[in-house]
Amino acid sequence: MTNTLQITDIPVPGYERVVRGVDKASGLHAIIAVHDTTLGPALGGLRMWPYASEEEAMFDVKRLSRGMTFKSAVAHTGLGGGKAVIIGDPKKLKSEALYLAMGRLVDSLNGKYITAEDVNTSVQDLEIIRRATKHVTGLERKDGGSGNPSPYTAYGVYLGMRAALGRVFGSDSAKGKTIAIQGVGAVGSALAKRLIDDGAKVYGADRNNERLQQCAKEMGVIPATEAEIMTMKCDVFAPCALGAILHDDSIPKLNTPIVAGAANNLLLEPRHGKVLDDRKILYAPDYVINAGGIINVSVEFHPGGYDEKVSLGKIERIPQALKELWTIAKEERIPPSDAADRLAERIVADGRGAKKATACATQPRRPGGGCGCG
Repeated sequence: MTNTLQITDIPVPGYERVVRGVDKASGLHAIIAVHDTTLGPALGGLRMWPYASEEEAMFDVKRLSRGMTFKSAVAHTGLGGGKAVIIGDPKKLKSEALYLAMGRLVDSLNGKYITAEDVNTSVQDLEIIRRATKHVTGLERKDGGSGNPSPYTAYGVYLGMRAALGRVFGSDSAKGKTIAIQGVGAVGSALAKRLIDDGAKVYGADRNNERLQQCAKEMGVIPATEAEIMTMKCDVFAPCALGAILHDDSIPKLNTPIVAGAANNLLLEPRHGKVLDDRKILYAPDYVINAGGIINVSVEFHPGGYDEKVSLGKIERIPQALKELWTIAKEERIPPSDAADRLAERIVADGRGAKKATACATQPRRPGGGCGCG
């Protein structure tokens, strides 16, 4: 088959590498953003979404990529941050040819970026990508992977939500609490089941009405509209769909003491963390509470391969990480989102310093004892 994939580098300040991949034969129009590989190769999922423009897709992939750097740093995965997006409607565009072309785009980065499952990308899609590149994670267990990361993300969010309930209400039990979940996809539905099993009253909203009705029938989720879910009185608002939903218009309408969900990049701008804080709404920084999936996938890189017990042990540290961040935020009088960013930036900076020291130690010594690092 003729390779018709066109790859273009896009200079973006603050990012190690951003590339566009266009393959007219398959309809692929994708962007990969590698934010930072200080701590290891950039791992991040592949999202397919009908973005209105390439500019909108670029905005999303940059935010998601940076978020993955911070998520991996705080979770101590030993990985960096990256993300990939395919522009298009998954109901119309998905094909074997498209994912093979995407695999070639991933492979062109020579391991600097490792892809995984994300919104509208399944493990089956990743299997096709793997035929064009080895830089894929989150494959089926039978193939030596860790499987679908969604249940692990949901587990981490569930544990983090209980920590938030404990901080606000004095008890971490979800029994009798009202939870509003925006998005009942793979993660949101798994989260809903855990909460309903605990005795919580769970409302759900989703653009996919068929999926919402299925959750209502199978587990007792109470259907709500997208407008209702954002404003209803509840004990926890759990955004589990797309990001950038917390902003100047939406935050004043929230009717909850807690925001804790699985979606990435919930704050439209960093300053919105303070807007939440000013309203006395406890925020669980997204890339801390939703790190279960990336933690699970990262265990594939451990010596000896994937081990679920190791993964679960790491995921079960999420509540403690949140409690520490909330304590730092209170002591320093800053929003939890700022406390999380400071911690992540410090971890990356420490990693950069350690890398520089190692490189320096391997340089030939100059006369008088100095190194050749400059």
